[in-house]
Amino acid sequence: MVVFLEICFWLFLFIVFYTYFGYGILVYIINKVSGKGKKHAERGKVEFQPVVALVVAAYNEEDYIEDKIKNTLEIDYPAEKLKIYFVTDGSDDSTASIVARYPQITLLHQPERRGKASAMNRAMQIIQEPFVIFCDANTMLNRSCVTEMVRPYADSRVGAVAGEKKIFQVKEGKAASAGEGIYWKYESFLKKQDSILYSVVGAAGELFSVRKELYEPVEKGVIIEDFVLSLRICERGYVVKYAPEAFAVETASASVKDEQKRKVRICAGGFQAMAMLKGLFNIRKHGVLTFQYISHRVLRWSLTPVCLVLLLPVNAALVLLRAGWVYDIMMAGQLFFYVLALTGWFFANRNIKVKSLYIPYYFLFMNISVFMGFRRYLAGKQSVLWEKAARQKLV
Repeated sequence: MVVFLEICFWLFLFIVFYTYFGYGILVYIINKVSGKGKKHAERGKVEFQPVVALVVAAYNEEDYIEDKIKNTLEIDYPAEKLKIYFVTDGSDDSTASIVARYPQITLLHQPERRGKASAMNRAMQIIQEPFVIFCDANTMLNRSCVTEMVRPYADSRVGAVAGEKKIFQVKEGKAASAGEGIYWKYESFLKKQDSILYSVVGAAGELFSVRKELYEPVEKGVIIEDFVLSLRICERGYVVKYAPEAFAVETASASVKDEQKRKVRICAGGFQAMAMLKGLFNIRKHGVLTFQYISHRVLRWSLTPVCLVLLLPVNAALVLLRAGWVYDIMMAGQLFFYVLALTGWFFANRNIKVKSLYIPYYFLFMNISVFMGFRRYLAGKQSVLWEKAARQKLV
């Protein structure tokens, strides 16, 4: 009995460690030893300026749309090579009328709200430009964004490009924002390493682009359409590259509740995506991509949260069975970590900032969101017409 519990304990611990730390360390070492990082940097210096479409999805963004338009028009890219589209489907505020004031922008609007994927599909039927960049209305782009996003397309193997997402920390921001910022910094590190090794494993909707010819209309009801779209391109033998010098800046979620709303939606979409992308589990066909997909995404959304939950009772059983001092120390460590996480949760809900508690709190928060997302996925209650999570305002 003790031996069985010990095997389970170390297996669960390994899976949790590998998912959140081991995979990143392993890929970094592989890239360093193989010299891929240097070759990747050299390829990134290639000049390439094709005709591009920039598509901004905006739903009821009247409070931010003027700033977004100004930011978009300030992008440093030849005007004759950049076509700008704003899709405002379903907006019933003044968003569409504000966009219509600017002749430099092509407005696409219909009164029905059918979700972001439907809006993207409709826009792609009109767009003729060979490369398309998508971004959200609540993000601000850097001036060289388009130049950096299209640079990787000089390589014909590249089917999509993922930009960088940055969380702007408002000076008087909520305590909930700190964990989100740390999480995205780590994600940026992983995206860079994935891109060097082979391919980024799924793009985020804040800023990503595709070759027009490779775009496949996303089915109705898909929750994280950007993720599914980019990985379907990978299934066809192309790669998604990372452009860290092209970034979209947004403020963090306004509260713990708003961040949870966003996380649960993404997790529900993750389970849906795994069902839709079953072909990526075929390692004989996709090789390195399958390894990346399982290590970076699938484990986070499936096995690892379960292992994390089971670690505590298995550890407790080993302590009660007097299996050794190692398990006593591990039990004390786990309890201490959860006390820190719960304390962080308590303070975050009261907007009290304690930096040392950001990581344990956000780690626990993410894994709880996985279970909530799975429940929502099974119940079929996650609509593509989701309620937007509030973001902090710039002051």
